[in-house]
Amino acid sequence: MSKNRAKLEIKGISDNIGLARVTVASFAAQLDFTLSEIEEIKVATSEAVSNAIIHGYGEGEGSIQITLELQGEELIIIVEDYGVGIEDIEQACEPDYTTADRMGLGLVFIDSFMDQVDIESQLEQGTKIKMVKSPEKSKKKAK
Repeated sequence: MSKNRAKLEIKGISDNIGLARVTVASFAAQLDFTLSEIEEIKVATSEAVSNAIIHGYGEGEGSIQITLELQGEELIIIVEDYGVGIEDIEQACEPDYTTADRMGLGLVFIDSFMDQVDIESQLEQGTKIKMVKSPEKSKKKAK
């Protein structure tokens, strides 16, 4: 059962990346994350939203939906766009792979900072990235 849940829909423009970061960080602060873990969550969120803007919509415009949920000691973040989609998810997750003039490390950062990452995508329908993270302190207690 969910402890808390929120949804944020933003226009897919770079000016809204900071809004997404701050909103997710504020929501995540309800769990016992360290400042370092909050920073990792902010980076992962920035990368997911940036990917939606740059790769999902390119030169076009669209909306990005961010769903936040607390389940027990888990923070679940879902970033969803309705853009062009990802043709080959496995290839897109490789370091240095990019379809734009970028470093190609966004999905690598997301994967390294979060406990679990699931990506669903359909061409011309969009991409959904689900990210899950628990505070390190709660993982140690569970052992």
